[in-house]
Amino acid sequence: MRKLYSIFLLFFCICISAHAQTTFNSAAVVRSVYRGIDSSLERDLVDVTHKFFHKKSKQASDSAKLNAEHKYNLAIVPAVGYTLQTGFAGILSANIGYFNIGANKISSITTSITYSQYQQTIVPLVLNIWTKNDKFNIVSDNRFIDYPSSIYGLGGRTDPNKGHTIDFIGLKLHESVLMSVGKNVYAGLGYYYDQFWDIRAINPSTRRINTIITKALGYDETASGPVLKFLYDNRKNQINPTQGLYANFVLRNSFTFFDGDQIFQSLLIDVRKYLPFPHKYSKNTLALWSYNYLTVAGTPPYLLLASTGWDDQYNTGRGYIQGRFRGRNMVYLEGEYRYRISRSGLIGGVIFANVENFSGDLSQQYNTLLPGYGLGIRVKLNKHSGTNLCVDYGFGKNGSGGFYVNIGEVF
Repeated sequence: MRKLYSIFLLFFCICISAHAQTTFNSAAVVRSVYRGIDSSLERDLVDVTHKFFHKKSKQASDSAKLNAEHKYNLAIVPAVGYTLQTGFAGILSANIGYFNIGANKISSITTSITYSQYQQTIVPLVLNIWTKNDKFNIVSDNRFIDYPSSIYGLGGRTDPNKGHTIDFIGLKLHESVLMSVGKNVYAGLGYYYDQFWDIRAINPSTRRINTIITKALGYDETASGPVLKFLYDNRKNQINPTQGLYANFVLRNSFTFFDGDQIFQSLLIDVRKYLPFPHKYSKNTLALWSYNYLTVAGTPPYLLLASTGWDDQYNTGRGYIQGRFRGRNMVYLEGEYRYRISRSGLIGGVIFANVENFSGDLSQQYNTLLPGYGLGIRVKLNKHSGTNLCVDYGFGKNGSGGFYVNIGEVF
């Protein structure tokens, strides 16, 4: 999950391959993740730290043996960062990538704890589990957030100098189970629950406006109800895809008899394509992303309207601060070219560009195109799972810009 940082200081990185018994074929895993690249030729921070601290360690040099004896690979990254929204923040992130016995797709568990200078707390726990023969896909996205957030009104023509800060506590519980209905095709059901409480505007110099905004937003918002999901996913590695197509469709319903405040229906269309580039044998990847949020009926609570950086992983709109644009409907396109800088794969780079578009009010009319672009660096935390430390700098309109940090690829 990405955090938005204008300054990122990495104190230290620890990548651990945790021990467990296993029966899966390590060569098959390496082929599926790296398109046939020999894992013994790859390097990550595990190898760097072993070389630096344990020059005679056979574990660092014998990658094939390491992978064969370990069922899962754990990457732990303690770090600190800074952003105008959070101030200085301390982060402890962890990611586990592993293959269940008989599964062809990699499962992952990701969590982190962030505490900021402004007493903000962010705690996600995200699971993406594939069972034997990829028959079931279990997705669990749970998050607790307690921090101020900037709002600027609705649409793409809002003034960046007229933002307001609101504070709230949020709880997100998104659970779903999908079953295979064809090759790489899945359909299923789920339940989404989102609650925000203690909502209040906190700008110290505008008390009257604070009262107006707080009254307009309400002190709490809840959305609750079933979801229908359809998924096509032929990627081999969901942590760091290098090939394949991902298409996810989520029809969300919120009802008052499920304890929701309002009745509404929304449709999420999330499509991602990955291509070896510039030729099919290249180790570099061209990644394309289309993310679209459409309100089908009713009106979602304000804090659940589509907004920059408020997708499930907080990754849309590099080049702008989280919450910069918001609307009833959102269309978003992004392209990213991921390339190796070192032949071993330890260091890589990216260049990216995106454009987003929001409805100007709670209607169907779109107005302004909002471009963003930038570049970044990648450091391989774990070569077996493909987990990278991603540090990007994005530019937007009207002088907007900043650093963006992620554990795992942005999409």
